[in-house]
Amino acid sequence: MKTVCVLQHIEAEYLGLIEDHLEARSIRFRYCRPFVAGGRVPEDADGYDGLIVLGAGALGAVSGPLIPSLAPELRLTVDFLQRGLPVVGIGVGAVLLAIAAGGGAVEAPFRFTVTTARAVPGALAGSLPDHFPLAIYMRDRPVLPEAAEVLAADETGDPVVFQVSDAGIGFLGHPGIKSAMIEDVIMASDEVPDGTAETLALLRDRQGDIAEALTHITVGLVGLTDWMAPP
Repeated sequence: MKTVCVLQHIEAEYLGLIEDHLEARSIRFRYCRPFVAGGRVPEDADGYDGLIVLGAGALGAVSGPLIPSLAPELRLTVDFLQRGLPVVGIGVGAVLLAIAAGGGAVEAPFRFTVTTARAVPGALAGSLPDHFPLAIYMRDRPVLPEAAEVLAADETGDPVVFQVSDAGIGFLGHPGIKSAMIEDVIMASDEVPDGTAETLALLRDRQGDIAEALTHITVGLVGLTDWMAPP
C-alpha cells in the first residue's frame, strides 16, 4: 500500500472530499501537523510515496503572516521532486510547489473566490473536466517555472491548475473542498477576505459540481502519480 504525506498548516484545512477517494483506492495518507505541540515537518521523503501540501487559510509564502514552517516545508518539497516522487500542492501549497520547482511567488491579496476553471484539452490524460468550479481561499500567487505546463485557467486566463516535473500538480483552489471547511477556517482566523458571505453562499450552491468534478480529477491524479501501483 502506498503512503502519502499530507502537510497541514491549520486544523481547519484538510483533504476534505479527497479523503474518500484515496481511501476507496487503498491509498494511505498521513497528516503531518507542524503547528501542534510535538508536530514537525519530516526531514525527507523517506517512507513516503508522495506529498500533498495543503492550503493555509490566511497564511502566506511571501506576504501577510507567513507559514511558520515555510523553510523546512520547501526543503521537503524539493526532496520529493528531486527523487521523482509526486507532489500535489493546493492553495498556498501550490505556491510552495512552484518555488520548489524553480519558480517563485509574488504578493497577492488574501482572497476567496469561486471561479470556473477551463482545462487545456487532454490535461491529466484527458481526466480534467473541460470546465469545473474551483474555490480559491488563499493569499499570494505562484510564479511558474519556465518548464511548467498550464493545465487549466480561470475566466481571466490566469493559471489555476499547473504541472511541474513529471508528477507535480498545483491547484490554486482546493478540488475537494467542503463549505464547512471554509466556515471553520473563517471561525479560526482574525482576517477574512472581502465578500466572504456571498462567496460562501456560492460555494454551497456549487458543492455538488465540485464533488462531481473531483471524481474525474482523482482518476487523472492517481494515474499520474501511480499511487495505486504495487509497492
